[in-house]
Amino acid sequence: MRTKLICLLGLFNLTLAAAPLLEPKPDVPFFDKFQPVKAPAVSALALKKGDRLAICGDSITEQKLYSRIMEDYLTMCAPQLKVTVRQFGWSGEKVPGFLARMTNDCLRFQPTIATTCYGMNDCEYRPYEDRIGRTYETNTVKMVATFKAHGIRVVLGSPGPVSKMPSWVKTAAGTAEDLNVNLCTLRNFDVAIAQKEKVRLADVFWPMLNGDYTGRQDYGTNYAVPGNDGVHPLWAGHTIMAYAFLTTLGLDGDIGTFSVNLKRDKIKVSAGHKVISAKAGEYTIESSRYPFCACAPADEASATFPICGQDGVESEKSIRSGMTLVPFNEKLNRLTLVVKNGTAKRYQITWGDNRKSFTAEQLAGGINLAVEFPVNPFTSVFAKVDAAVAAKQAYETREMKLLFRQAGTPPRKPTMKEVAAHTEAIVNDTEKEHAALAAAVQVAFVPVTHTIKITEQ
Repeated sequence: MRTKLICLLGLFNLTLAAAPLLEPKPDVPFFDKFQPVKAPAVSALALKKGDRLAICGDSITEQKLYSRIMEDYLTMCAPQLKVTVRQFGWSGEKVPGFLARMTNDCLRFQPTIATTCYGMNDCEYRPYEDRIGRTYETNTVKMVATFKAHGIRVVLGSPGPVSKMPSWVKTAAGTAEDLNVNLCTLRNFDVAIAQKEKVRLADVFWPMLNGDYTGRQDYGTNYAVPGNDGVHPLWAGHTIMAYAFLTTLGLDGDIGTFSVNLKRDKIKVSAGHKVISAKAGEYTIESSRYPFCACAPADEASATFPICGQDGVESEKSIRSGMTLVPFNEKLNRLTLVVKNGTAKRYQITWGDNRKSFTAEQLAGGINLAVEFPVNPFTSVFAKVDAAVAAKQAYETREMKLLFRQAGTPPRKPTMKEVAAHTEAIVNDTEKEHAALAAAVQVAFVPVTHTIKITEQ
């Protein structure tokens, strides 16, 4: 009897050991059917100085929203890394489609690191079948192996969720829950592939699904992180996607720290910032690193960036809305003001055209200027850089999907050599315009001089 009990206990322990660790789940019925395997932890910074980042994916990437947030962030919030970015989104694409065009469209630009985001179309918009999973796994492994064979580091992104059945997909079957269980399963394949291939995993699915649930509770049942059409997110959803990729890249989010000693009327600033003047509670700083700004002034906005004052947190069209659903500011956007040795109980902080009151205790502990002053001295110039990034990324889609595929007009069917030569000539020509657009981003990105005033209340 004792031997039998020991064997049963041993079998029980083996069963526990074999069970995969899962992500924490909210204790509500909505999440019962989902079994998200624990994603690998992120450690050190994955980026190297001078990296060339390729952002690859399907129509969600081709929307050029999360890719734009990422390029904005890397350009303005982490300029010390000198990372350049290109996006390679292609609507309707599955992993095999990217594999077929990978050499022509992506590898020719010699990226050093790549993010991917596939699975939405690979799920076939139907309940999960083993065939779907095996096909996705096989092709995703090939994609990762191809990148690695060219010396390119990989951040493998999972698919996101859907908010409803996409009516425009004529072959869609099942329910939205069926599709999300399917997408969660493909996400789990990504986790296993990332672990086996020793690449990073950006979990897009789980924070988006959680954010969608929370958003519906907080902002109304019509709120949809994955987008109003069921599949294509607006700014809030893309903010969560960008958060997943940027944190997986290992960025620490420390934009800078301004430390003020009121007793001595002095200020110290961290790297990326320098003191221009300090006198009588008024401190002027020149900054070459920006906090991430979630909106643009109406008179300087690009066509699609959220407009300050119109970007309420209850709207999926708002970056600030997405920031309420993940700890974007806490983990990626910290510009800290620390004020010590004051004699008053409260102080008014004036930054740009805005002012706000804080206790001496709050200031001594440090406040995040990016959170407390969402419209600030950086907002206007941030919008100008974003507009340049948007123009560059728009051209990247046109260059890749249209210009690279212009047919020649020989009197006969061209040989493969002629096709290759024709393509190279087009690439060389279009890259001149791309270079000008990339240069415009750097021209727009200039140091910002701003003043912080601290007065007793």
